[in-house]
Amino acid sequence: FLTLLCLCLCQMILPLSQLINALHSLKNSATASVQTLHKDFAPEHSSFLKEPNVSLRDLGLSEIRVSQLDELVSRLLPTPGPEEPPAVPSTWRTSHVSAHSFFHNKHVWVQSRGFKTLRTKTRRTESAYDGPVESEPYTLAFMKGFLQREKGPEAQSLDQLLKQKNLPDNQQEAFKTGFTEGFMRSQAFTQRTQDSLRRTRLFLMVLLLVGIYGLSRTPFFSVRFRTTSGLDSAVDPIQMKNVTFEHVKGVEEAKNELQDVVEFLKNPQKFTVLGGKLPKGILLVGPPGTGKTLLARAVAGEADVPFYYASGSEFDEMFVGVGASRIRNLFKEAKANAPCVIFIDELDSVGGKRIESPMHPYSRQTINQLLAEMDGFKPNEGVIVIGATNFAEALDNALIRPGRFDMQVTVPRPDVKGRTEILNWYLSKIKVDPAVDAEIIARGTVGFTGAELENLVNQAALKAAVDEKEMVTLKDLEFAKDKILMGPERKSVEIDKKNKTITAYHESGHAIVAYFTKDAMPINKATIMPRGPTLGHVSMLPENDRWSETRAQLLAQMDVSMGGRVAEELIFGDDHITTGASSDFDGATKIAKMMVTRFGMSDKLGVMTYGDVTKQSPETQAAIEQEVRVLLKDSYERAKNLLKTYSKEHKTLADALLRYETLDAKEIKMVLEGKSLDHQIPQ
Repeated sequence: FLTLLCLCLCQMILPLSQLINALHSLKNSATASVQTLHKDFAPEHSSFLKEPNVSLRDLGLSEIRVSQLDELVSRLLPTPGPEEPPAVPSTWRTSHVSAHSFFHNKHVWVQSRGFKTLRTKTRRTESAYDGPVESEPYTLAFMKGFLQREKGPEAQSLDQLLKQKNLPDNQQEAFKTGFTEGFMRSQAFTQRTQDSLRRTRLFLMVLLLVGIYGLSRTPFFSVRFRTTSGLDSAVDPIQMKNVTFEHVKGVEEAKNELQDVVEFLKNPQKFTVLGGKLPKGILLVGPPGTGKTLLARAVAGEADVPFYYASGSEFDEMFVGVGASRIRNLFKEAKANAPCVIFIDELDSVGGKRIESPMHPYSRQTINQLLAEMDGFKPNEGVIVIGATNFAEALDNALIRPGRFDMQVTVPRPDVKGRTEILNWYLSKIKVDPAVDAEIIARGTVGFTGAELENLVNQAALKAAVDEKEMVTLKDLEFAKDKILMGPERKSVEIDKKNKTITAYHESGHAIVAYFTKDAMPINKATIMPRGPTLGHVSMLPENDRWSETRAQLLAQMDVSMGGRVAEELIFGDDHITTGASSDFDGATKIAKMMVTRFGMSDKLGVMTYGDVTKQSPETQAAIEQEVRVLLKDSYERAKNLLKTYSKEHKTLADALLRYETLDAKEIKMVLEGKSLDHQIPQ
């Protein structure tokens, strides 16, 4: 429409300024009308549609003559025909205009627009289309919007409002003055409020930024690894004043080695005056639970220096370079607080051997940084690194060389004396019967570490609490030991009388052979109470830790293992032997193989050792198997002869087990001596 109007106006002789004003006015009016007509109105509501009135002066066309305006309107708008009945508005309608080809569908759906151009309207008239024209009301309203502009109601001025109220002149002046003062004050108040809010927001923003910066720099709010961006981390020292060497029990040799380190930290001039250097690293090697971490804490507590703790698995994460960055920050903090101790637990996690692996191509950055910090180009004085691992074979050779880890301290499992000290230490923290002898429990817990002994005492205390006892007794400690070694009691298992009898004679066979064999270990307890996967067991109690064993002791262990199957064969016959002796045969066979292949205790094969039997020649393998078979057969015959000799004692002990279920060493001795147990234990 604007294009047609411009062409028509250009054909007329009008001033250029009038033409420009008219175009601007028509553009604004068209935009307002299109926005109004986007709303859907029903035909029945078209009568309520208010059409805006716009004068020609508003459009800048006041100087156009009437004849020129009529000619323009007649060229733009054709003469409307007879009024057509209104139809239901629809967005889509059927088209009956012929298509370009016969193969095209003549009845298609076309979209109806809110207005019709002159070309479309003329084509519809020429084609004699008599269908409903639903867009006609919108077309008229749209076209009239270019010539008329909607005007809102004019706001009354203050003077008109005062005249309508018929107020006196003096009151009118007072009203104007009050209105002006109130308006000015409200404006000033609004401005002050906005300024105050702006200043408050600025102050809160600055305070928030300062607080975040302060928290990131304050050690009090930080944890061991205070990570902000994933790459920046810091480590805070931990004071260990409440942990000393008095808290470390059972590892006297390791404690003595580390006491020298304490002297290095307390009085370094004592060693440097002779030209010596302080050790840079100490590696603690030993099984889990032997007290490696406790020793490191005791070193820091005795020397009264800052103690930095980190686990080997805390360095490497998903981002490349985090591990090396944390190593740098750790040593930076430590150097600033030297002398101090850095303890890295599970060192094999970060100090493992460097290999060419596509799975971890960047893991070498962390260990390389650790190597550089411990003994690199820059000196590292006053910082002692203590590492702990139970897998020293996995450490990189460059890490454990002198100059980095100068000392390697082995923390072994405690012996009888060490276990007794550890048990006395933990028993002193609970209510225990004064008659309890910790050495008895220590003799029966061969191979237990300090952590396992602590668990044993705790289990005994829980058992005494369940039984509502006032103190922990020796029976509670024995119960806890059996629970740890063989599992909890299975009292709910229903065992028939026949199997219970077989179990009693089986365990009695072990006990009789152990009691009457010279070099066998002393008996601690015999029971037919099911525990874990077993239906019964006989436990031994060595008088002292055995650092080495003789040939007679090994043969005695084999004889005791054979006692269970021999008892079943002698009492119930060859057809009624059970599978309960499988674990006994495993133990006896293992001892026999070690005697032949490792200990050089075979007369036929001599002192030669055989690491891997499967790699030997067929003749050698056959010879080894023959020697093992001979040892097992001889052991079986010795056990059979012994049980035949003491068959009466064997039956008496089995009956006592069926009656009392559990017998200790003292009670077993009384039974074998023919004494009664009725006054000793209840049924």
